[in-house]
Amino acid sequence: MNVATALHELAARCPAEPALRAGNRQVGYRELDAAAAAVAALLRDDGLAPGERVLLVAPNVPEFVAAYYGVLRAGGVAVPVDPLLTRTEIAAILRDAESERLFVWRELQRSAPARAGLTVFVLAPGSFFDVGPAGDAPPAPLAVGPGDPAVILYTSGTTGQPKGTVLSHANLAGNAAATAARLHYRAGDVVFAALPLCHAFGQTCGLNATIAAGACLLLAPSLQPADMLALLGACDVTTMLGTPTAYAGLLAADREQLLARVAPRAALSGGAPLDGALHAAWERVTARPLAEGYGLTETSPVICIDTPDDGRRPGSIGAPLDDVEVRIVDPVGREVEPGDTGELVVRGPNVMLGYWRRPEETAAVLSDDGWLHTGDLACRGEDGRYEIVGRAKELIISEGYNIHPREVEQVLAAHPAVREAAALGVPHALLGEEIVACTVLRAGARVSSEELLRFAARRLAPYKLPRRLWFVDELPRTATGKVVKHRIAVPEVTSASEPHAWV
Repeated sequence: MNVATALHELAARCPAEPALRAGNRQVGYRELDAAAAAVAALLRDDGLAPGERVLLVAPNVPEFVAAYYGVLRAGGVAVPVDPLLTRTEIAAILRDAESERLFVWRELQRSAPARAGLTVFVLAPGSFFDVGPAGDAPPAPLAVGPGDPAVILYTSGTTGQPKGTVLSHANLAGNAAATAARLHYRAGDVVFAALPLCHAFGQTCGLNATIAAGACLLLAPSLQPADMLALLGACDVTTMLGTPTAYAGLLAADREQLLARVAPRAALSGGAPLDGALHAAWERVTARPLAEGYGLTETSPVICIDTPDDGRRPGSIGAPLDDVEVRIVDPVGREVEPGDTGELVVRGPNVMLGYWRRPEETAAVLSDDGWLHTGDLACRGEDGRYEIVGRAKELIISEGYNIHPREVEQVLAAHPAVREAAALGVPHALLGEEIVACTVLRAGARVSSEELLRFAARRLAPYKLPRRLWFVDELPRTATGKVVKHRIAVPEVTSASEPHAWV
């Protein structure tokens, strides 16, 4: 049941077939499996015991993939970390995961926390791939139970502190296989994931699903539209995966004829709501289908995908994957009628084991009989497809990233001139939501919005930084003192931060 077993078995069946493409570099299944085995051997020699956590801080490069499968192969628990996070943020995850080992990309070494007892392995181009001439096949991955933890993916918690979502080998392997089947992945396909592999969407729908199908994953080192167009033009891409921002960038970056010539045969959008106008524009320009999917980190992540064929329905997230149960319920847990709105709850083999060492937070969203409360408001059509119509929880989803307002508010309030702050998400056609913030200054204090944004930028990953910031005298509150965010007036023009570019 080890997730790394799929790679190992394909290395034996089709060793020379391409598993990864990165620029001009092509990595075959046997080569990738050998590199993962080298990582596993290094970890075992270092004393890694099954179940111990290993952090991975690297961009979309073959060495990240080798380290990821190598940790799993050795029986460890991979903790992929967004390379955009600051050193402080990574240190918080390291402490929470109680990890003693970290793989970090050479250019990101400044992000590695300095801590006694921490073993840091530096990844560079070619790391673990230069293992000499091919000899006997490496040993099989360590046998694990289906319910054993495989990865911990960190998102912001209800207090703004990092919260680890624990996913098992069965969670990941099953969700990858079901996703590959729904998207019709086949051996020989080229899947272009315009997504960071450290996140659940790119990791399952991109990496694990592609490997499970024996296809080839085209790695995106950059999400700049010109770079993505170059990759699309160099390969016969079968399926593209991306957030709405990626598709909007491609449409805006080039002439219609060029985009139509290099467009993938099918595409899947996820991570944020897909704007109807963007959906229509993509299909009009490319004459190729664009489907929409939906999921959470807590569900490995896919819950529903609309089929990327003539049966798709714009505005719908499609039907649940096989063996995944979905219900729409009212506030007291009763299932509502088709067409009525309620909270989407889900049960199935994709639902997480729980939050890492946070039993109370786990119990707040996961019932004893396995139903996970997503906090998203949805409705079910007569055709069995679902639509997301809103969100019952405060989480902001921007460009596919989950951002908890409390984390942003704590950073802004740490500035000596700030008394309190409120962060919220506002609708944005391309990003899904745009994160904005207002602050109340202490009596007599003075600080410019530009200075405050620079202060926040040293403590927050770029995608968590407010895109707009302004000052108010007081925040609206209830009689009990709770801030009422829907009563905060967002001005049309405010000081703005530069949008981040993921690399």
